[in-house]
Amino acid sequence: MSKRVLMQGNEACVKGALKAGMRFFAGYPITPSTEIAEGCAVLLPKMGGKFIQMEDEIASMAAVIGASVTGTKAMTATSGPGFSLKQENIGYASVAEIPCVIVNVQRSGPSTGLPTSSSQGDVMQSRWGTHGDHPIIVLSPSSVSETYYLAIRAFNLSEKYMTPVIFLMDEMIGHLRETVEIDDEVEIIDRKQPDAPEDKYEAYKAEDNLVPVLPVFGSGHYYNITGLTHDTWGFPTNNRKTADQLNNRLMDKIEKNRRDIEAWDEYLTDDAEILIVAYGGSARVGEAAVDMLREKGIKAGMYRPVTIWPMAETRLKELATQCGKILVIEHNHGQYVHEVERVAGDKARIEFIGRINGSYILPEEVAEKAEEM
Repeated sequence: MSKRVLMQGNEACVKGALKAGMRFFAGYPITPSTEIAEGCAVLLPKMGGKFIQMEDEIASMAAVIGASVTGTKAMTATSGPGFSLKQENIGYASVAEIPCVIVNVQRSGPSTGLPTSSSQGDVMQSRWGTHGDHPIIVLSPSSVSETYYLAIRAFNLSEKYMTPVIFLMDEMIGHLRETVEIDDEVEIIDRKQPDAPEDKYEAYKAEDNLVPVLPVFGSGHYYNITGLTHDTWGFPTNNRKTADQLNNRLMDKIEKNRRDIEAWDEYLTDDAEILIVAYGGSARVGEAAVDMLREKGIKAGMYRPVTIWPMAETRLKELATQCGKILVIEHNHGQYVHEVERVAGDKARIEFIGRINGSYILPEEVAEKAEEM
């Protein structure tokens, strides 16, 4: 059964998270993500959940971690500098393998920048923001409808792979209003619970898929939680072999499950001779530009990464070989374009259009650049 609803992007994020089972939100209001906190404040108490406005973004992330280890699906949302403040605890969640969802509705500029203007300036920070090598999954929606369903998938991936997942929105999607077809029949994944006897249970002794089965804290199976490098019981260690095993497993549990995690979308790529690469709100510009180019007889197509990290590299390489020319559009000074160059730079000529002043790139600009190529 389904129904059609007019929703704002930030509202769709809340509704999708609630559908996935999110029952705890800790955050601090910050434009342009504030509507997410407001929506959670209104709806969570009605569903038996808990909303708390913390004193800052660092504490918000800490509260989310605490809620998650009790078995509660937890989320926080922020923008701009708030995302920077969460980084240390995102790293903690990563090494301790605590599932949670961090929403970042990106805005323009460094520091406080242009708080009400759209941007895609946190793409590289979402991957490398916390110190050290760490696994991460980052999803980016390009419509209000996709925001709803991708928020559900963010929680599913988080619970399945016991990892923080970053839901990387941007202001143009967060504040956009569109009709959403809400389907009640969606897959919901909950984290596994241990079935081994307590005396033989090692929390971080991962299964064949490299993902540990961690109990709800206080449920009877005991284990230690730490941000330090730890052994299979969770106790800190400086043993180099153990550290190597842990860190490699953390990376491999994402890398070796790429086929399940990776997602992308294509538009008119079957016969494309020039490829536009765009994600999030920029993909809407790219799709309109493809239509303009097609009207002029230019065989353009678009590749849109849905999982920003990990990148669906294999398909991008195939399209680069087919097209030979790639135009990347981002609302930043050039971030994901460097990943495209890394993956496909030896197979295609790559050009870039960026914007960092708070205004939107226009489809006409993209079409004109593509024609020049």
